[in-house]
Amino acid sequence: MERAEAEAILDGDREMAVLLLLGLGELVEANRRLEARVAELERRLNRSSRNSSLPPSQDPPSAPPQPGGKGSGRGRGGQPGHEGRQRRLLPPEQVDTVVEHWPGRCRSCARLFGEPELVDGAEPWRHQVAELPPIAVGVTEHRLYRVCCPECATRTRAELPREARSAFGPRLQAALVTLTVRNRVSRRDTSELARELFGVEVSTGSVDKVIQRAGDALAGPYTQLESRIKSAPVVNIDETGWKTAGCSRTLWGALTCRTAVFRIAPGRHAFEARTLLGERFAGIVCSDRWRGYDYLDPAQRQLCWAHLLRDFIAHSEGMGEQEDFGSAGLVIANELFAAWDAYQQDTDRARLQARIAPLQEKLRTLLEHAARKSPRTKYHRPFARNLQKRWPALWTFSHTAGVEPTNNHAERGLRGAVIYRKLSLGSQSDQGERTIERLLSASVTCRLRKQSLYNYLTQAITAHARGDPIPSLA
Repeated sequence: MERAEAEAILDGDREMAVLLLLGLGELVEANRRLEARVAELERRLNRSSRNSSLPPSQDPPSAPPQPGGKGSGRGRGGQPGHEGRQRRLLPPEQVDTVVEHWPGRCRSCARLFGEPELVDGAEPWRHQVAELPPIAVGVTEHRLYRVCCPECATRTRAELPREARSAFGPRLQAALVTLTVRNRVSRRDTSELARELFGVEVSTGSVDKVIQRAGDALAGPYTQLESRIKSAPVVNIDETGWKTAGCSRTLWGALTCRTAVFRIAPGRHAFEARTLLGERFAGIVCSDRWRGYDYLDPAQRQLCWAHLLRDFIAHSEGMGEQEDFGSAGLVIANELFAAWDAYQQDTDRARLQARIAPLQEKLRTLLEHAARKSPRTKYHRPFARNLQKRWPALWTFSHTAGVEPTNNHAERGLRGAVIYRKLSLGSQSDQGERTIERLLSASVTCRLRKQSLYNYLTQAITAHARGDPIPSLA
């Protein structure tokens, strides 16, 4: 091409030279577009749970191992120095049956023992076996007699007590709901387990009706949990996809240290966040950088540094200045988590702030350099500017009690709901949405409070059947 251009110009054929130069410009532009497309495709191909919000289950086989996983140099199981956990023996007064075993002969000379002779001061070695008794559901038959009035000849039949109107008792209903919601067992498998474990026939339709009634019983407690979230000083919030009758919805989760509220909404917009938190929410919100939370003042937020760590990893896998930016950000993030771990041990907030201050200056300088408009910063410039706009939200944890530098609390709370969605394919109706919102909220709240979900559901279902006030979770 260069030789043809030179010959054309030397021959005075300016028209040919112009055409050749224009063609060269188009080729350069096409090559630039192709390079940009290849870079974008490589970025997408390299996405994993290490450098994005993808869950580990979606990691490709080529993804590098997670920190602490295979290839980390650590063996499986408990590490050296880890305090083991063993099942404790029950005290003798709590043992139902004692079986004594005596040796029959000497293990050395094989002499048969006659009358057992205990070694002086020796206590028997104790081993306990836990076993289920044969399980059979108790069936209560209610007989409603009809009596004829001798005065007016009207026949009157006895009324069935409200708590006995269901074919299944409160404890059995609570067990079915717990299996379905907490343990994410399908309706069909729950029906099978009821037959195998309890010896009772329950159809899949009956399982679904029991779950709906439990959701109806939790309407009041769910409203109380919503009020607790809206008045909480610190709330972790996150959202994930959901399906209702095959249509896309969004499951929102808001959690404190003792309360969890889940809500299924049409989308991931600020309106849904406002509805969940309340228009007058005055606490701190821990979240990721999703724009649905941008209506909040940055001073009222804490951005998740676990997400930022993955973002820095993604940039460190780029090229040129993007790689340098990501690597420098990784150093800052790791030092921040080291400072937080130290604070967890000594709870000295002044020392935490002293360790965080130089990291703030390092990050500020790094973001200012990356935010400058330059062809060499085009990949990480938007990210840097995004953090500059939300600067106060990066450091709330360093000066506000009860705030952590990550949003792991909300993500852990949503994890069970995500598995439930994958197994059940979501909901099938508006009523189904309300039911799963209430049951998930009760399940996670009981777990946060180390309270038995089964016992609570038994009390709630019993009270609902009798028309009594439902026990509160707030």
